[in-house]
Amino acid sequence: MFLFLNFLPSEAIATPPVPEIVSSISHQDARVDLIAQARESEPEESRFGERETLEIEIPPEEPTGDTVVPIEKVEVVEVVADRQEYDEAKGVITASGNVVLRYSQAVLTSDRLQVNLNDRLVVAEGNVVLVRGEQILEGKKFEYYLVQDRGVILNAEGQIDRATLDRDLSPQLPEDDTLNDLSLSDRLTANQPITDVTGQSDIEFSIGSSRDYKILDRQNIKEGSGTINRVRFEAERIEFEPNSWQATNLSLTNDPFSPPELELRANTANFQQTAPLVSKLTTTKSRVVIDNGISLPLLRNSFVFDGRSRNPGLFSLGFDGDERGGLYIERTFDLIQREQTTWTVTPQYFIQRALFPRAFDFNQGEDSGIIDPAVFGLLSNFSTDFSKRSSIDARLSMNGFNDPIEDKIRAKLAARQLIGNLNNPYNLSLEYNFRERLFNGSLGFQTVYSSVGGIFTSPNLILGKTGISLAFQGSLQNINADTDRADLLEVNRDNDRINLTRLQGALFLNKGFRLWQGKALPATRDQALRYSPVPVVPFLQLNAGISGVTSFYSNNDSQNSLRGSIGIQGQFGNFSRSWFDYTGFNATYSIGTNVNESPFLFDRDVDRQTIALGITQQIYGPIRLGVQNSFNLDNSNSISTDYIIEYSRRTHNITLRYNPELEIGSFSFRINDFNWRGNAEPFKRNNIRPVTQGVSR
Repeated sequence: MFLFLNFLPSEAIATPPVPEIVSSISHQDARVDLIAQARESEPEESRFGERETLEIEIPPEEPTGDTVVPIEKVEVVEVVADRQEYDEAKGVITASGNVVLRYSQAVLTSDRLQVNLNDRLVVAEGNVVLVRGEQILEGKKFEYYLVQDRGVILNAEGQIDRATLDRDLSPQLPEDDTLNDLSLSDRLTANQPITDVTGQSDIEFSIGSSRDYKILDRQNIKEGSGTINRVRFEAERIEFEPNSWQATNLSLTNDPFSPPELELRANTANFQQTAPLVSKLTTTKSRVVIDNGISLPLLRNSFVFDGRSRNPGLFSLGFDGDERGGLYIERTFDLIQREQTTWTVTPQYFIQRALFPRAFDFNQGEDSGIIDPAVFGLLSNFSTDFSKRSSIDARLSMNGFNDPIEDKIRAKLAARQLIGNLNNPYNLSLEYNFRERLFNGSLGFQTVYSSVGGIFTSPNLILGKTGISLAFQGSLQNINADTDRADLLEVNRDNDRINLTRLQGALFLNKGFRLWQGKALPATRDQALRYSPVPVVPFLQLNAGISGVTSFYSNNDSQNSLRGSIGIQGQFGNFSRSWFDYTGFNATYSIGTNVNESPFLFDRDVDRQTIALGITQQIYGPIRLGVQNSFNLDNSNSISTDYIIEYSRRTHNITLRYNPELEIGSFSFRINDFNWRGNAEPFKRNNIRPVTQGVSR
């Protein structure tokens, strides 16, 4: 027998909508059937038997607002169970035995259930499971107010399917192995064959340091990688409302297996949706627990979830011998965090410069170095989006507050406009740079005192079915920078800078040839996912490319270059066994020719014949060692060398890097599948960009 209970008013009612309760009695086990086959085309009679209906009018709840909702939009609550009783005097439905409640595109199952029609309250007990779409919530007891869409869950646990994060797909020039912001293992992971076990986006959380180097317009690492699609949680108590929830003794993990390698624990947590695409999580006594033993306290209690990549701002330890005197520490603070506008400031303290003041010209005292203005720095980043296509970015860097202050400032202001398909857009950027820091291979660090103009960059375009990738860039800029050309310098001068207008165009063609591909192991905790968040697929690939760059200067000089490159990259092993089960490598040879040379030093094409070599080797368990080196074959000089030590686990990664030529180092602790990205662009904050073939990449 089926019993339909309606508490609809005779006229339109006020928001929130009052649900219609449909209670059903059936001796069939409908619990599994409803979850697995909800609303299938199969007739109801074949699942629950013949329906007999009885309508009972229940007085509606009194309206509390002015907004009305048509009766036809009122939602329905359906209850199916082995046994049901209805107390007409109290207005209470009691159900037991394989109880299934369906409401608002959600399915709830439990051992026992009571529905109070007068209070619009649902109380479920015993093996409570709530399924809504891909979200799953379990608990011992569940109290839910239907109209207010709020409730309480005791001894809660479940999993949340991560929504794909919106990302700004920046146009990018072809990758240059001379200086790369990603470790070799990360690049191979990004370029390896696609497997069935992939996430919708790779998300990272990082404490430690970010290496202060950035490849211009480099697309975020590992789009489409990452195997852990869901975040699991447990809590002693969760109280929820439509746009917020509060939890007691909360534990989150990104590990699909139990016991988890890593957990984020908090005594209390408050989650609030502050805008349509922005949410905020506030916690107390939050900490990261590794292998249920090592506990690391988090030094902040507020986290913003949106489509932006962000550093969590706990603290960072970095090394910059060129500008910051070596070892330094920094902390990021959010001044503005809104859906379209962000503003962060990062105070820095130069530890090595403070402890050894005699090594620097600014101070010869023995004790005053620790508070001297030269040992303090500051970073500031401001970004606002006017629309999905238009944005403004501003960046300021201070590597000391001592005189002369103008020599300590680096700044950039850029107005960007995306053109064409937003999934793969062209980028028009109007930029002003003050004291931009560049690294031009054998010529080392170069500073462009000022530049202003426009840059147009294409996305990577695939030419038909050839598999050839095409990218191009054009720019018109007025530039003030150093030169070594005596004929361009005045006799009486304060510096060696000249001011010229440069018109530049660049074209890049690349193609990869897959030579061999192995197989991934099963995605289990003891095999493919033992040390890696994504199954490692052995492969071998040949890469070839050709590029041409031409530059014209307002003094009638020009620089034209043509370069070809060929390389091989790949990885062997599955990174699953304890010893020597992973080897990643790359080798790229480039040779070029040019006509004339730039009057500037920062964009002069000097490294005409180079070779880049890299290897990453598993030593034992999660420990991998790597080195990436680039040489100028004409003079046998090393251009750049990166030494890398990795401790890689399924849920987290610890990386130590050092580059002696650039005097830059970093230490990072990355947690996979949370929504902070901390080390994808490890050299970002010092605003250094490499110049290859005269083009800032």
